[in-house]
Amino acid sequence: MSQGRRAVLKAALGLGLCFSFLDGVSARADDPRVARPQEGDRFVFPFGDREGQLITLEDLPLGGPQQLAYPMDPHTKTVRNGSTLNLVALIRFDPAQLTEETRELAAHGVVAYSAICTHQGCPVSMWEAHAKNLFCACHATQFDPRDRARVVDGPAPRRLPMLPIKLVDGVLTVAGGFTGRVGGERPS
Repeated sequence: MSQGRRAVLKAALGLGLCFSFLDGVSARADDPRVARPQEGDRFVFPFGDREGQLITLEDLPLGGPQQLAYPMDPHTKTVRNGSTLNLVALIRFDPAQLTEETRELAAHGVVAYSAICTHQGCPVSMWEAHAKNLFCACHATQFDPRDRARVVDGPAPRRLPMLPIKLVDGVLTVAGGFTGRVGGERPS
């Protein structure tokens, strides 16, 4: 086979692989399971024996700990669990314990935050009971959920993004997009 023909075949193969990769990326981007939470989404249990069931106010103990959740489109019943960046921490407080800025984005004392640490993208799945803080076990960052998830200890460079919520017919519902970029710092 001639060098020119071999180069053309390699280029064609490379383009074919490139287009199939782009089709995969495009299909994933169109997948409603990876789409960020949408206004009107409701919250469901992410795993365990109640996986996929709606989370109610009664499922959230006053004063914590957090309940991890995924948003779900109420019309299609699509759970947005195709990306860990959609994992949300729901915590219920007495509304008087929340800062005014936090209370504005909460519903009846319930706050919702990205459950992905802003340091290196680990799950913020632990609870510091004494301080009532969210805790990332990877590098020991603590976030104060009563004050828009302000960093109170550890290496995280910024707060956890908050997800505005409201109560609609007694159901916790997404009221808007995250207040900031979800996930950890990008390596430089």
